[in-house]
Amino acid sequence: MAHIFCIANQKGGVGKTTTTVNLAAGLAKIGQRVLMVDLDPQGNATMGSGVDKRAMALSVYDVLLESASITEAASVPDKLKDAGCAYAVLGANRELAGAEVELVGEERRERRLKDALAAVDGDYDFVLIDCPPSLSMLTLNGLCAAQGVIVPMQCEYFALEGLADLTNTIKQVHANLNRDLKLIGLLRVMFDPRITLQQQVSEQLKDHFGDKVFDTVIPRNVRLAEAPSHGQSILGYDKASRGSVAYLGLAGEVLRRQRERSQQQKETAA
Repeated sequence: MAHIFCIANQKGGVGKTTTTVNLAAGLAKIGQRVLMVDLDPQGNATMGSGVDKRAMALSVYDVLLESASITEAASVPDKLKDAGCAYAVLGANRELAGAEVELVGEERRERRLKDALAAVDGDYDFVLIDCPPSLSMLTLNGLCAAQGVIVPMQCEYFALEGLADLTNTIKQVHANLNRDLKLIGLLRVMFDPRITLQQQVSEQLKDHFGDKVFDTVIPRNVRLAEAPSHGQSILGYDKASRGSVAYLGLAGEVLRRQRERSQQQKETAA
């Protein structure tokens, strides 16, 4: 069964897309079968994975409107194959913005992605969903389809404010729409240990959320910022960079945590 995670934060510009693309590449690099779903009409995760969003015949838009299956719409870009971290991409483009309006009057509108993913459940080990920075019908589709949420965040004061809103949203979706949904972990991104405030916020996060905070920290890194313009993950663009090492470490940590969680569930069931 695939582990389905949303990468979400209602605050924009916090590294959701960067994390989705590079975590997908990291998991693929360590032998996992990965599907990356872009639910943001901007299509940045699509372009950052080496897919031209303007040239796609089928996209996540067609999947949500049930005119295509994930098997038909997803593809593995050549750039990812060449870099040795190949994962499947279910891309998005500006068409997706129209899906919000078109889904309003439809039945099961918040469960379209969940139903589509159920058909390919055995084909992947991990499904990572890049959500837009708002609580929209698209984000709701992601949260209803997922078993957990990974929250990338900068260690700043306003980020803490936004985190309270997001945890509240997760609780509401858990209570009303998806009983499987839970917070998987908080990921500290764009981290600069020289800034005292960032260290203080980081400590506050660990005090409040405990082991929900990933041990891996993603540093502020120029190479990470450059990679998307080349249509590559950081592992393909510069595998020796600090950003690449960090995301590979995160992939290992996510895999380890998931195996431990699965083991605990088996022991509880027994």
